[in-house]
Amino acid sequence: MTRIAHISDIHFGRIAYANDAQIDIVQALIDDINAASVDLVVVSGDLTQRAFGHQFRAARRMLDAFDAPTLVVPGNHDVFPWWRLLSRLFDPLRRYRKLISSDLNPRVELKDAVVVGINSAHGWTVQGGRITASELDQIRHGFEGTASGTARILVVHHHITKLTGLGDHDMVKGAEQARALVCEANVGLILSGHLHIDHVEMIEAEGNRYIVASCGTSTSSRGRGKEGSVNLYNLISIEGSAVDIETKRFNSAEQLYATQSQQSFVR
Repeated sequence: MTRIAHISDIHFGRIAYANDAQIDIVQALIDDINAASVDLVVVSGDLTQRAFGHQFRAARRMLDAFDAPTLVVPGNHDVFPWWRLLSRLFDPLRRYRKLISSDLNPRVELKDAVVVGINSAHGWTVQGGRITASELDQIRHGFEGTASGTARILVVHHHITKLTGLGDHDMVKGAEQARALVCEANVGLILSGHLHIDHVEMIEAEGNRYIVASCGTSTSSRGRGKEGSVNLYNLISIEGSAVDIETKRFNSAEQLYATQSQQSFVR
């Protein structure tokens, strides 16, 4: 069995309960994931609120506190803000590359899974993100040589697939080409963030099927809609073709993450 913790939209600079010295939601997240003995921690973008150095350094400390290895992709909040226009346009992820990872399209092989991350955060876009030729190549080649039966997982901050259960929502530029390659590579699970809403949906299109897990904000005060004050992360278990996704929600009264729901799929 492979176990993966999927967290997203951490937003150091807008951490929930930041003014309450009695509640440390980041430490609670670290403790819960470490207790789960996962094989990998996936972070699908937006580690910071404004890409400030101190926010990235706080994110780095969090990543270093996990017992398991991490796979991280940047989000649109991890690029320089608009008032740093030249940096945003010509070197938007400089601080991310210096303080988090120089690899914007990371890849990790686990015993029963291959996890490929792609960058969708660029200085020339605002919220929706963009998939460039480099990222398309990563999808195209990142799963080459993967043994039959091995879970193939793609991580991207923005969404490349429309989720009917969420109504109208942002879609990344280049989504159509990315979806075609997802089907070609036989990807079975896509992990995303950005929307700050937790939702899991099975997608069936053109003879292909894959699961999309959109993680809500795991630690920030920037939840949206009915999840405006909710912090969550997903604990994913994969065994053979079975995929179980347990959503864990932060309980501020008990200062811990507890199971909110669990869904099972066959990929």
